[in-house]
Amino acid sequence: MRGFLVLLGIVVLAAVVLMSLGMLRINMDNSMPSVSFNVQGGKLPTVTTGTVEVGTTNKTVAVPKVEMTNTTVTLPTIEVKQANSTAPAPAK
Repeated sequence: MRGFLVLLGIVVLAAVVLMSLGMLRINMDNSMPSVSFNVQGGKLPTVTTGTVEVGTTNKTVAVPKVEMTNTTVTLPTIEVKQANSTAPAPAK
């Protein structure tokens, strides 16, 4: 708490010295600046756009033919066997 009061005292003393030397000037005007707005109703801009037409036509195109055949291939297998819980413990 004392440190805060000492710091506040130093700031106040510095402000007084700067004001006496003319380096710091505080003007306190009680008048606020005036602001005015000129608001009128808006109008949307006129925009001309093109048209898009969607339809269908019949054409003859080449389509690939896919055939499914059964062939025998060799695949890798993995077999997992569960450990036997009644097996004797290994000797030490």
